[in-house]
Amino acid sequence: MSGWAEFGTWAKKRVRKGLDAADADRALIASMAAGIEFAATRSALDRGAVWKPGTPLKLLLAGYSGTRNTGADVRVEEMIKQLRHLFGDDWLELSLLTVDPERSRGYFRTVRQLTLPKIFPKFLVQTVHEHHGVLACEGSMFKSKFANALSTMMTGALGLANAEGKISVAYGGEAGSMDTPLAKLVRDYASESLMLVRNQNSREVLGALGIDAFIGTDTAWTYDPGPVPLADELLADAGYTPGQKLVICCPINAFWWPVKPDVAKGVSRWLTGAHRDTHYASVYFHKGGSEVDAKQAAYIENFARAIKRYAQQNDAFVAIVGMEAVDRIAGEALAELLGGAPVWVSDDHVHTTLVGLLRRADRVVTSRYHAAVTCMPANTPSIGITMDERIPNLMADRGHPELALRVDDPTLDEALFDALNWVDAHEESVRDGILDSVVRNLERMGQMGQQLVDRVRAHHPEFPFRAGLGTGTNAWDHLPPLHPALADAVARHRERNEDAA
Repeated sequence: MSGWAEFGTWAKKRVRKGLDAADADRALIASMAAGIEFAATRSALDRGAVWKPGTPLKLLLAGYSGTRNTGADVRVEEMIKQLRHLFGDDWLELSLLTVDPERSRGYFRTVRQLTLPKIFPKFLVQTVHEHHGVLACEGSMFKSKFANALSTMMTGALGLANAEGKISVAYGGEAGSMDTPLAKLVRDYASESLMLVRNQNSREVLGALGIDAFIGTDTAWTYDPGPVPLADELLADAGYTPGQKLVICCPINAFWWPVKPDVAKGVSRWLTGAHRDTHYASVYFHKGGSEVDAKQAAYIENFARAIKRYAQQNDAFVAIVGMEAVDRIAGEALAELLGGAPVWVSDDHVHTTLVGLLRRADRVVTSRYHAAVTCMPANTPSIGITMDERIPNLMADRGHPELALRVDDPTLDEALFDALNWVDAHEESVRDGILDSVVRNLERMGQMGQQLVDRVRAHHPEFPFRAGLGTGTNAWDHLPPLHPALADAVARHRERNEDAA
């Protein structure tokens, strides 16, 4: 029996359990588990690509590229920079999964982009087989809040690498609430991976599954958008006057999640055009219905009331940034209630422009995690309006847990207005907390680099890392060179701490 025929037999047995439950997510998870077990069986005779001294290390980056998600794209860009800094250009070949190569065109230069099919287990089995290791690189790594399929893909890639005895690292992701089948997949197949997570909460989630994890961070902290004159042009064309207080808002479709497969809806959409408003891709649909619409409307209306009141009080200019293409609907709805605020979304603008806009703001109010992360190196105060645990974890790290509000708070308008005024009254201490957090997270990112070096050495002791890398050395040497503004901020932080001591 051929290898692929064997895989088909494995898959049919596993997938049947999922189909009996009439649950396409379970079927996908079962198929992924079958692929991993097939790879483990095959590896006794054929491990696929095996690294040889004197040749580049081939690593596969498994994540969420190709959707024009600014945060996902920025964190991967910075991960690539760190990897090249650690391994050296001559000793590294990187491949990246993308769901839409047209949307990721021009990003991730020097990296080979591979199109991820919607039904991916067989593709992953073969692709991981052709690499020396896998790095899972999406922030929302192990959680069911957004889409089980995404977490299944990353867990599957890690599990396949484990099955073939290859490098397997979850790099700076987050773990949250998982449906039982997904949690079982993670426990059964990813427990041997090096788990570098963004916070203690994620560590505890994985610990409950019996998986050791280490505190790391996100990888977007080193990002530098550069001067971005286009950001100034966009603001000027929209009517902003330099010196005027600038408030940038980043709303989302807060109640659309999770995305789940629904074959019946898919057929209905194909036959009649129904469900277009909640269609995500293929047979995957956002959560929808009158209750979702009512909750979203209340969130946007409360958001608008608070911002309008604050803008009038402070003669502030308000603009809206959509960090992912799907944020356009929420952004345009908020803009309408604000009387026509400008809206700039990632389907029209690259990440340098959007982050450049965020870093020109005096205040950022965001339901997007990476809008807060990417404006923090500019020491920009931000307030989060959250649908899950990511923004609260970040605000707690900054020492500002009170600045994480809830999308479903019926008094969100008052809470947001009060939070904006609280930041005004405590601006200096807020900025100090932001700077402390930025420096702390840069060091954690360096520590992740140390652990990655150690893991690669454990697999390949002859890999030609330069001297001074790995555990027991300086964590800061494991970061790519910091851009001047960020280096200055780190220096100011150190001087302040030395003066306080």
